[in-house]
Amino acid sequence: MMKIATFNVNSIKARLGNVLEWLRSADPDIALLQEIKCTEEEFPGLELSGLKYQIALCGQKTYNGVAILAKSPIALEMRALPGDGGDDHARYIEGKVGDLRVASIYVPNGQNVGSEKFRYKLGFLARLEARIRELLEREEPFIMSGDYNIAPFDLDVHDPQAWRGQIMVSPEERSWFRRYLNIGLTDAYRAIHPDALGFSWWDYRAGAWQRDMGLRIDHLLLSPQAADRLQDADIDRDPRGKDKASDHTPVWCKLIAGRA
Repeated sequence: MMKIATFNVNSIKARLGNVLEWLRSADPDIALLQEIKCTEEEFPGLELSGLKYQIALCGQKTYNGVAILAKSPIALEMRALPGDGGDDHARYIEGKVGDLRVASIYVPNGQNVGSEKFRYKLGFLARLEARIRELLEREEPFIMSGDYNIAPFDLDVHDPQAWRGQIMVSPEERSWFRRYLNIGLTDAYRAIHPDALGFSWWDYRAGAWQRDMGLRIDHLLLSPQAADRLQDADIDRDPRGKDKASDHTPVWCKLIAGRA
């Protein structure tokens, strides 16, 4: 069995103690991190390698940043999402661990519906669909995982009416997420928990965590070949309750292991 988790850590340096504690307790075989908020040189690789993880990352000073941690060798294949040579944000990294292809993705937040940043988000989502279609043609197991900054359905929102039409819940964003499902990807959490009310992000403001006012915006999307191996999936709420926690919490799935 192989355990794969995605976690927006909201600064690896600021949350290092929490991340190390989570890695020790959850013990994922592959951890896909987002918002590491540091360059490659600043990344605390020594501490993480002490837990027997190999590391591939695409860093950026102060903002963004994505990483793959794995207990097996990582064959790094991409450090940027194709389709826009002028996009220098560190938001995408892709590699293979054994026969499983994984991507750690940090989709732009978009700020406000209709803004320039929102248009950038929609463009990123379009490029992501193009990459997904390319990979589907290969008929291989892969997982597109990370912080999508989209709560795809009302069941993923603590108060759907209050959030109606807002960023992360707008019809335009949700339609892109549905496209990924319609062309063949499986939402691991929803496949195991079709009717559950489960969140992966809670705002730091207004006591959102204490009042469980969250959104499910972190996702593990599986190709058909990976979905055939899916055994379990869930949200690990414990890290969000720690001191100095990220505003996100990990989401994980377990797959039947493939060939090494």
